[in-house]
Amino acid sequence: MAQTPKNIAIVGSGLVGSLLGIYLKRKGHLVTVFDRRPDIRTVEFSGRSINLAMSNRGWKALRAVGLEDEVRKIAIPMYQRAMHVNDKPVYFQKYGKENEAIWSIGRGILNRRMIDLSEAEGVEFRFNEKVWDVNLPTASLYTGETEKGDWKEYQFDMIFGCDGAFSRVRHKMQRRSRFDYSQDFIDVGYKELTIPPNEDGTHALDNNSFHIWPRGKFMLIALPNLDGSFTCTLFLPFEGEVSFENITTKKEAKAFFKQYFPNVRKQIENLTEDFFKNPTSAMVTMKCYPWTYWNKVALVGDSAHAVVPFYGQGMNAGFEDIYVLNQFIEKHGDDWDAIFSDYQKSRKPNADAIAELSYRNFIEMSSKTAEPTFLLQKKIEKHFANKHPDKWVPVYSRVTFSERPYAEALQIGDKQEEIMKEVMQLPNIEEKWNAIEVEEKILSLLSN
Repeated sequence: MAQTPKNIAIVGSGLVGSLLGIYLKRKGHLVTVFDRRPDIRTVEFSGRSINLAMSNRGWKALRAVGLEDEVRKIAIPMYQRAMHVNDKPVYFQKYGKENEAIWSIGRGILNRRMIDLSEAEGVEFRFNEKVWDVNLPTASLYTGETEKGDWKEYQFDMIFGCDGAFSRVRHKMQRRSRFDYSQDFIDVGYKELTIPPNEDGTHALDNNSFHIWPRGKFMLIALPNLDGSFTCTLFLPFEGEVSFENITTKKEAKAFFKQYFPNVRKQIENLTEDFFKNPTSAMVTMKCYPWTYWNKVALVGDSAHAVVPFYGQGMNAGFEDIYVLNQFIEKHGDDWDAIFSDYQKSRKPNADAIAELSYRNFIEMSSKTAEPTFLLQKKIEKHFANKHPDKWVPVYSRVTFSERPYAEALQIGDKQEEIMKEVMQLPNIEEKWNAIEVEEKILSLLSN
C-alpha cells in the first residue's frame, strides 16, 4: 500500500536506525537521523563490541531491501562451535544442517557500511547532535550542546527511538502513566580482546568456527574477522574469587590467562595488554511496554527490548522488528495507529521470549557445554532430529536458522526439555543412547 510522505526523525545511527532509515526512505518519506556521537566512519572503533553473528532473521530483513549480497561481502560464515576444554583436544559441534551457518561481522565495519548505504538512499544524518528531550504529542525533538544550555527545536510528523538500551526517547515515554519498565543487570561483565593474525596474515584458529572456552562461571569466545584477526570477548563476574575485581595487575592477568586458557599462550601478551586498555562493560535485559505513543512515536530494537548477547540475536531481533513493522505498513497504508498497534502487539511476546532464551543460553554456554550429561542429551536430540526432522527441530535451530516466532521457539523448547528430562532418567542411557527403545520413548512422549 502506498503511503503519504511524512517528515520522520530517527534517534540513533546504529545498525537498527540506519536500516530503518532505508526502509522508510524507500516508502517515500523524508528521513533525518540524529546521533549524539560523532560519525562512526571518522573515528577509531574499538574496545566495546562483541562481533555480530548475523543469522536468518537479519539476512531476511536485509534481503527485503536488496542489501544481503552487499553485507555478505564483509561477513565470514561460521558452521560450527569449536569447544576448547582444558586437557582435551579442540572438538567441534555443528550448528545446524549441512551448510547452515551464522555469519561473523565486525560491528564497526557493518555500522559504517549501513550508514553509507543509508546516505546513498537519501537519508540525512546529523551527528554530534544530542537529543535531550522529546515532546511526544507533537513529535518534537530538542537538541543542544548540553542538558542545561540552549536547545534547538525540530518539528516532525513522527519519531522512531533506535537509541539503544538507555534510550532517551523511551526515557520520556517512561514518565507516562501505566508504562511498564524493568531492567535487570547480570553480575557478569565483558571485555573485548583481540587475537592478531599470524605473521603471514592467516587466522591463528579455524576461521569458520565460533570459538568457545567454557569455564563454568566465566568463558572466552572468539569470532573471526576478514583481516585474519579474531575479536574475543571475555565474560567474567564483576566480583568474586575469579573476577574482574581480582585482576588488577599485568602479572595477575597473565597468570589468569595461563591457568585457564593455556591454548592461547602465544597470544597472552596481547590479551593482557587489551585487558587493561579496554573498558569492562555491563550487560542488561530491558523490557518495557507500550512501545508506541499514539501514531507519533515508536521504539525499535534495543530501546524496546535489550537482551544479553548470548544468543547472538540482539541485532537480528532489531532487524526483524523493522521487517515486521514494514509488513504492517504494507497492510495498513496511511493508518499509522493500526500500524503501531499491530507492530507492538506482534513483537512484544517475541521480544520477551528472546530475552529469556538469551539469558538461558548464557548459563548453557558457560557451564553446561562442558558437562558430559549435557553433551549426551544433545547427542540424543541430534540423533533423533536426524531421523525425524519433521518431529524435532532443536531450539537453537528454531531461533537461528528459522524465521518462525521466538515465542514459539521458547514454548516448543520447553516441551522438548521436559521430554529429554524423562529420557535422561532411563537406566543405562549412556550405553543405549541411540537404541530403538530411546527413539520410541521420545516418539511416545511427543504424541502425548
